[in-house]
Amino acid sequence: MKDQNQAEGLIRELLLQLGEDPDREGLVRTPKRVIKAYDELTSGMNMTVHDAVGSGVFEEECSEMVLVRDIEFYSLCEHHMLPFYGRVHIGYIPRNKILGLSKLARITDVFARRLQVQERMTQEIANALQEVIDPLGVGVVVDAAHFCMMMRGVQKQNSSTMTSCLLGCFRSNASTRGEFLGLIRNLRA
Repeated sequence: MKDQNQAEGLIRELLLQLGEDPDREGLVRTPKRVIKAYDELTSGMNMTVHDAVGSGVFEEECSEMVLVRDIEFYSLCEHHMLPFYGRVHIGYIPRNKILGLSKLARITDVFARRLQVQERMTQEIANALQEVIDPLGVGVVVDAAHFCMMMRGVQKQNSSTMTSCLLGCFRSNASTRGEFLGLIRNLRA
C-alpha cells in the first residue's frame, strides 16, 4: 500500500458510509486487516514473471508436451473487487528449454494476485510462458467461478467461466490442440 494510514482511513470511511460504527469492538481493527488482506491479494502487482521464474529455466532436449493441470488460483475481479477462483491448466511443447514445474504455478500467481479479468489473465499466463522459454506452442485453459455472478446481480451459484489461449502449434495444429484439450478433459473423469 502506498500510504497505509490513508488506506485505513478510506476503509474506515467506507464502514461509516455503510452505516456501521467503525469504533465498535468487532470493527476497530478491520481497516488494518482489510489493507493487509488487499496487500496479499494484489501482491502480483509488485512481481514480474522473471521474479517468479528465477533460475527455474533449464536446457533440455525434450519435444513432448508438458502439462500441469488443476493449478488453483484466487483473484479479484477488477469490476467489483469481488473474488473469482478456479483452476488453470497449462501445456507447452518445449523448444530446448523447460521450466521447473512449480514455476507454472508461480507465473499463475503473478497474474492472479492483482485486480484482474479472467480473459486477460489467461492470455497473460500464455504470453509469459512464451516469452520466458520460447516453446513451440502454449495452451492455457482457465475454469473459474466469479462471486460477482454468484453473490450479486444474476446470482447463479453454479455457473463457471472457461477461457483459453492457444499459441504456436497449439493454435495452428489441430492434433496438438486436440491432444491438449483431450488430456484436460479425460483426466477429469
